[in-house]
Amino acid sequence: MELELPKKFYKERSLQNLVENQTSYALRNAEMHVFETHKNAEQVLLRFDQPVLASMLVGKKVMHLRDKQSFDFLPGESLILPAKELMCIDFPEAKIDNPTRCLAMAINEEKIKRVVQLMNETMPKECGDEWALMDYNFHFTNDKAVYGILNRLLYLFTENHPSKDFFVDNMLQELIVRILQGSSKRNYMRNANTLASTNRLAYIIDFIKNNLHEPMSIGMLSEKACMSESHFFKKFKDEIGQTPVEFINNLRIERAITLLQNPNKKIKEIFLECGFENRSYFNRLFKKIKKVSPSQYQSKFA
Repeated sequence: MELELPKKFYKERSLQNLVENQTSYALRNAEMHVFETHKNAEQVLLRFDQPVLASMLVGKKVMHLRDKQSFDFLPGESLILPAKELMCIDFPEAKIDNPTRCLAMAINEEKIKRVVQLMNETMPKECGDEWALMDYNFHFTNDKAVYGILNRLLYLFTENHPSKDFFVDNMLQELIVRILQGSSKRNYMRNANTLASTNRLAYIIDFIKNNLHEPMSIGMLSEKACMSESHFFKKFKDEIGQTPVEFINNLRIERAITLLQNPNKKIKEIFLECGFENRSYFNRLFKKIKKVSPSQYQSKFA
């Protein structure tokens, strides 16, 4: 999902440089910068004094960051960087008539600390660890919720409204919570097997990953976690950012996407292998996520 700049941006911006031409909007707890590059360039350096969320709008960048292999940065993706992190950027595809565009939102560190403190007070982690701003470079694909928030922020920063500081503060709080939950989910997905012996949620996630073909219920999973159903449901949603059912269904659809790339495999085999009990529910869920039916998706690989 690609982000779109509001029309007002194009009316108000001023083109001063062909490389990383900057248009900026400053509010109480955040600054929004939109960068445009109109020609190929290499090793362009950029640094912010506050933690920053960068999101690609149009085109491609190649990012070179500390302790991380170079990687392509593409539309629909975001990157969280700590304060004072030095970015080295290449622009291999930028042209005068097809500029590369990226937004960078620097967020007041005190604002982030207040949100993190609120999370630790109201939704503490199961294992006793505390929520904290990641101190590494977190590169991720925007999900539907983050995509919606970023689009709304793009509009709010360019809007002329007397209360937009208040509106943006509320959106920033939700954005920070969702990003930290996304980071937590990725950690569980990568390390569930290692953490399973000491962390009940990790144990359940490891079980889900290895038993997607089997029927599962909240009651069964909460019993395995030695929690009440309500406590298990809340802890799972707080730390992962999804309900257990949403999490299971997303993993099942991911597996189905892989299996559907074999044009000789029957749809019935696939949905049963992924743990779905009937085709109509599988079809409905698959189409909601992928915007095409399973058979239409599979036909691409015929």
